[in-house]
Amino acid sequence: MAFNEFYTLNDGSLLPKIGFGTYNEEFADNTDIVLKAIECGYRFFDTASLYETERSLGNALRTSGIERSEVIIETKLWIDEMGKDNVKKAFERSLNRLQTDYVDIYMIHWPRQTGADDEDWKGLDIETWQAMEELVDSGKVKRLGLSNFLPHHLENILDNCRIRPVVDQLELHPGYSQERAVQYCLDNDVVPMAWSPLGRGRENATIGNAILVKLANKYKKSIQQINIRFLLQKGILPIPKASSIEHMKDNMDVFDFTLSDDDVSMLSCMPQTAWLEEHPDFAIPERRSNPENI
Repeated sequence: MAFNEFYTLNDGSLLPKIGFGTYNEEFADNTDIVLKAIECGYRFFDTASLYETERSLGNALRTSGIERSEVIIETKLWIDEMGKDNVKKAFERSLNRLQTDYVDIYMIHWPRQTGADDEDWKGLDIETWQAMEELVDSGKVKRLGLSNFLPHHLENILDNCRIRPVVDQLELHPGYSQERAVQYCLDNDVVPMAWSPLGRGRENATIGNAILVKLANKYKKSIQQINIRFLLQKGILPIPKASSIEHMKDNMDVFDFTLSDDDVSMLSCMPQTAWLEEHPDFAIPERRSNPENI
């Protein structure tokens, strides 16, 4: 279903318009969920060193028997893996956990190491990016991307890069659509990608949201499908998570309807809701364990 639809990246390659996210403790050491996703037709998988799901993703892909060339793997280095001397070691650890000899998209996960107190973030981001460019030169990485980079973070990379980022992954969903950041990506030929596209936060406030309930009834779709369709119509690539085959299929079944312009506008103007309350200039999530031991 979803994989007749692609975004064209700025290097000319294609990326399915929907990926599969693996950020959740239930995905750690659990190959069955990824095997279900493969069965449903997902071919683009997102993980990260921070998530501690690279190993289970690698095990699932190997168990599935699917050809490596048919799968797109995206992973990220965490803030404690940034810097010229750390990047290649971090990448090799990820490569070993994923049980592959290359990664399709390698990303910087977070632009600052210590939030608002980090005055040297620009230099560290550039140093990290240049080390990642060398991984592309080596053939072990196909393309590069960013995560949680707002316009002022992204501009720093664009002004100093040799290889341009193809994607920028942000928290995006109705109630937290970050219009300025998305438009900056689009204006600079960087595909905006949505983590937490179904909303998160306290009791997942999008589920009972009156606007979303109304639109779900209008289009005879689930609220989750409304969320995903909204993002697609704004040129955003969503990466939803799901553990059941039913929800996996539902998250892909969003190409047979179109939200009206008025409804897209209404969702874009929703009051802030279901925000995880993590901001790349202030709140830095903590790693659960030492990356050397993952």
